[in-house]
Amino acid sequence: MPQSLQITSASPDPAILDLPWHIALEDWPAENLAALPRGISRHVVRFVRLSGKVLAVKEIGESVAYREYQLLRDLQKLDVPAVEPVGVIAGRSTPEGEELSPVLITQHLKFSLPYRALFSRYLAPDTATRLIDALAVLLVRLHLTGFYWGDVSLSNTLFRRDAGEFAAYLVDAETGDLHDTLTDGQREYDLEIARVNIIGELMDLEAGELLVDDVDTVAVGEMIVTRYRELWNELLGVEEFGADDRWRVAARIQRLNQLGYDVGEVQMTTDIDGTTLSIQPKVVDPGHHHRRLMRLTGLDVEENQARRLLNDMDTYQAATEQQNEDEEFVAHEWLADVFEPTVRAIPRDMRGKLEPAEIYHEVLEHRWFMAQEAGHDIPMSEVVPHYIETVLQHRPDEEAILGLDTATLRALGEDV
Repeated sequence: MPQSLQITSASPDPAILDLPWHIALEDWPAENLAALPRGISRHVVRFVRLSGKVLAVKEIGESVAYREYQLLRDLQKLDVPAVEPVGVIAGRSTPEGEELSPVLITQHLKFSLPYRALFSRYLAPDTATRLIDALAVLLVRLHLTGFYWGDVSLSNTLFRRDAGEFAAYLVDAETGDLHDTLTDGQREYDLEIARVNIIGELMDLEAGELLVDDVDTVAVGEMIVTRYRELWNELLGVEEFGADDRWRVAARIQRLNQLGYDVGEVQMTTDIDGTTLSIQPKVVDPGHHHRRLMRLTGLDVEENQARRLLNDMDTYQAATEQQNEDEEFVAHEWLADVFEPTVRAIPRDMRGKLEPAEIYHEVLEHRWFMAQEAGHDIPMSEVVPHYIETVLQHRPDEEAILGLDTATLRALGEDV
């Protein structure tokens, strides 16, 4: 091991020293690698298993590596959906003294997939639009924190299932920059980059026959602009109404809560004669349902999953005639009597297929379809085994998709 190796990490793992840093990343031996799907990258990227975790290792220039590491740490502190930075290793060289590029190490995001891996499975025709929706939500969240991405694309994003939708995570902050606030020009430029990149990526999928025939790549790419602006205007747009309609202030806040945002500060003004009232949210904080579920149950899940679980909890409260009971008590009872038994009923060898909250969401969906077909409600004791037999056992693992052969990975457009 070269003596000049320099490791920068907030929580260094001594096992990192056991990896072959004296070998160029593209030549790392197979025994060090985890065969996970990778998105398209301008850099060499490899996945490794270390201390029970999967790490992504990317060769990159030294100054860029340190800058991206710090940006990812800043985003982590701001609770923005992004991969978790582990560290930077510089000072690498071969036994012959040849210098090797530094590497940026991030933790692999469990249950996440790059967009090409999702499309390789020929998912539902609306997969593209659901990914665009998720990316639009992510871009709004980044811009609200003052983060300018500079290279918005599907390739620089990882996606996790979120109660029938997707949640998007930033995976590449190399071109990003963090400001106190962004100008309209910065936001619009990021949006234009996103539009152009997405159209190009979808056309690439189309050329590889990974898109269904009726997908309009240009229209889907344009959708990022529409969805972004709709959400941004809903969150921060000015709304005017008569001074007698003050109930609309509470209605606006309730709409934002339903979208998954808390309102920390609102600016209200009236015109000169006081007949018109204007309202504009000034501070919005995403994660409304996530925080409520975390407070009640301790479950750490995606926003849409949290919304679905909270709805099921409300249904349970009504079904057990506990409407006047404290919600903390009901939540504890629902967790112990409904959610946890359902998750525990999943065979251990199938628990890597989906996150527990996503499995529970799919079980609820499955129960609804079974009830529709039967014409009456079906108990969970019957739903779960039927779901396992007819749905779950046929799903690939998404916690960490291992065991893919070289030909399959190449078919996903990856550097193997």
